[in-house]
Amino acid sequence: MKKTNSLIGWPKFQQSLKAFWDRWQLGRLLIVSFLALFLVVSLYLVTIAKTAHVQKLEANLSQTTNIYDNSGQMAGELYSQKGTYVKYNQISQNMRDAVLSVEDRNFYHEHGFSIKGLGRAVFLFVRNRLTGSHVISGGGSTITQQLVKNAYLTQEQTFSRKLKEIFLSMQVEQVYSKDAILTMYLNNSWFGNGVWGVEDASQKYFGVHASELTTAQAATLAGMLTNPSGFNPIDHPDRSKSRRDLVIQTMVENKKLTSQEAAQAKATPIVLNDTYTGDDSYRYPWFFDSVIAEAVNKYGLDEKDIMNHGYKIYTTLNQKDQQNLQNDYQNNALFNSQSEAQAATIVLNAQSGGVRAVIGGRETTHTFRGFNRANQSRLQPGSIIKPIVVYAPALEAGYTIDSKLPNHQLSFGTNGYSPNNALNVQTGDVTMYQALEHSYNIPAVYLLNKLGVNVGFDSAQKFGLPVTNDDKNYALALGGLTKGVSPQDMAQAYTAFANDGTMSQAHYINKIVDSSGKVVVSQPDYKQKQVISSKVADNMTRMMLGTYTNGTGAGAAPSGYTIAGKTGTTENPNDPNNANSSKDSWAVAYTRDVVQVSWMGLEGSSPNSLPLGLMGTIGPLVKTSMGQILPNTDERNFTVTNPNKPASDSNKNNSDNKQDWASNAQNAINDGVNKTVDGANKVWDTIRSWLGN
Repeated sequence: MKKTNSLIGWPKFQQSLKAFWDRWQLGRLLIVSFLALFLVVSLYLVTIAKTAHVQKLEANLSQTTNIYDNSGQMAGELYSQKGTYVKYNQISQNMRDAVLSVEDRNFYHEHGFSIKGLGRAVFLFVRNRLTGSHVISGGGSTITQQLVKNAYLTQEQTFSRKLKEIFLSMQVEQVYSKDAILTMYLNNSWFGNGVWGVEDASQKYFGVHASELTTAQAATLAGMLTNPSGFNPIDHPDRSKSRRDLVIQTMVENKKLTSQEAAQAKATPIVLNDTYTGDDSYRYPWFFDSVIAEAVNKYGLDEKDIMNHGYKIYTTLNQKDQQNLQNDYQNNALFNSQSEAQAATIVLNAQSGGVRAVIGGRETTHTFRGFNRANQSRLQPGSIIKPIVVYAPALEAGYTIDSKLPNHQLSFGTNGYSPNNALNVQTGDVTMYQALEHSYNIPAVYLLNKLGVNVGFDSAQKFGLPVTNDDKNYALALGGLTKGVSPQDMAQAYTAFANDGTMSQAHYINKIVDSSGKVVVSQPDYKQKQVISSKVADNMTRMMLGTYTNGTGAGAAPSGYTIAGKTGTTENPNDPNNANSSKDSWAVAYTRDVVQVSWMGLEGSSPNSLPLGLMGTIGPLVKTSMGQILPNTDERNFTVTNPNKPASDSNKNNSDNKQDWASNAQNAINDGVNKTVDGANKVWDTIRSWLGN
């Protein structure tokens, strides 16, 4: 039979290929390349294992992350993958035998990983790649591998994660005994129905300690480890019993039970008895959520590490204030029974900016790290922005608290912006402090027009408010912002008025120490800056003292205490025809010691409305909560007086009279300047109209 040309040429091709292979020594090159790759990968994995600090693993897993208050007292713990930690000899031998039989029979004879399991993982990896899959289907993880996977790695099923798991397991085996590894594994395993760890699982399902587990009970818990949701006896009693009996049989095969003992255990019914009391250590959820957020966002810690690695976090929390505030939020009467309205409150140390207490909503069931309206919301601030963008800049520009301002219908700018007071009230000229305490809108816009919108905008930025360029308009004077602010933003800004013009950044954390005692954060990372002069701050406080005596906050001050501050409301766009309604209600109350900001409002497109006055919304909350907070402070008095007090008041001294005289003189000068400026503006407007602009 005649050979084809292709077959005739094949030996020549083989010879050429062999000559090429031999000439360039490709075989050796491939071997060297493989060894080099293996070396690089090994070095990488060894580095990961060595830098994982497995020496801290037991301390991290056995210790909870503790939260301390501003006096160094324990305030609570952060919950996560932790149950009640018990020692090796506090775990029943039945439980240890059951787990080893069903999970890892050769545990005490391995060095962190199983050769058979690794071979099976490689086989499945190759098979899955050939079939187009990119996962590792099984692989016989040892107990040590399962421990390091939960402690250090993600749950993704990839070959690279499997390699990291093996190298970390070997490192853990070098540091800890087998008994210690088994103890850590059982204390940090998930058993479903909200419990971690063998001790809490024993209490949850059988009402006993882990040291008291019988063979049948231990086999039931051990059977749940691979699938707690599918094999737990509460939700799936039949499947749980079948799984338990399978575990008992493996104990016989592993020579941990005799056939007679196994038969007796299988005949035992599963009797449930739940004595687990749950974890009540997360007792200040809104504050603890905020602590975690700050640790993650400001100090770069990982949430999983924070929750599981036994940190000690020292905070600015005042437990008494926080508990009182939480109790207040359970009292619907303090919100005038407005059940549909949401609310939030934050209390700051006026000098340092440290958050003493915070509530982020009125939810009956707290969602871990859920939406916190106190520090994550973007709300329209209404009139509480006036002191920041209008009146403080006005005082800096030379106005006094007695300067007269118009309070009748006016239009401003080329677009004829024409604000209205609440209920369309109009009066004769009012002093600046009267305009502020009664929260008149027309004088505020009038002043912003005189100062210039850019001046108000710059002041908002100086006070740390998150304004944008779109907010450069007259609505800024009334709190009509593009995106809005949070109660924390406003509380932080108001610390400047309470603290001689120095604004302190709000913060929750003072210090962080890890489980080994190393100080991770030695002092809080927050800023303080002088945003206004002490004189301007004092005069702003003088004006805002009237809010709670003569103005919009009258009736909301706690008995026996003097507070300053500002109230604010926003119109309800869903109820535009009701002049007596609002969508948001704000109250800022401060002393020299604390600043509190409370908000209450309707979210979404609710057709309902809130009353216009503070005492119809959160006035009762302000009165009650401030009455609880102030006795818990140094109770430092203001050094300035309320301008509403008569001149014959016994507290009115000569220096006050001199200040009033100076204010009146300055007021007369300013009024003259203002009239001149008004005339110049009219002339300029006439010229612009002639020019067609």
